Amino acid sequence: MTSGSRQDRDNRARQRWMGVLARSPGEALAAAWRETEPKPEHAWVRHPEIGMAMIRARIGGSGAPFNLGETTVTRCALAIGDIVGIACVQGRDKTHAEHAALFDALMQDEERRGEVERRVIGPLERALREREAERRRLAAATRVDFFTMATEREP
Repeated sequence: MTSGSRQDRDNRARQRWMGVLARSPGEALAAAWRETEPKPEHAWVRHPEIGMAMIRARIGGSGAPFNLGETTVTRCALAIGDIVGIACVQGRDKTHAEHAALFDALMQDEERRGEVERRVIGPLERALREREAERRRLAAATRVDFFTMATEREP
């Protein structure tokens, strides 16, 4: 295995868990943090700060990109030993960003990764999938099939 493919795999894994941490409710991360033992000491690299980010979209989902608008984000960076955890979450919740950065750092620690994956990331990811499935189910209930409506009116 080349070092480039290992780095690509590691980057994809980190993107996955950081996405789960960013999209999960802040309360869920706070609850998981309360149950985390031992709690490691950390030093701030960048305290949580609130700013804006431009949201990009694509015409029809896959067409030309355009600027949809701005959203509020909170970002931070902290260090647990020599491991730096970072986070950028939508909204103004500084505690959410802090917990996401803490879990990012713990996921980079080989000794704690398995436990954090099993106890925090896995359950949060399942909850996100369930929430998305429910959202899709509710949206599908409002779907109108115009082709069926047109054929029913024909004599």
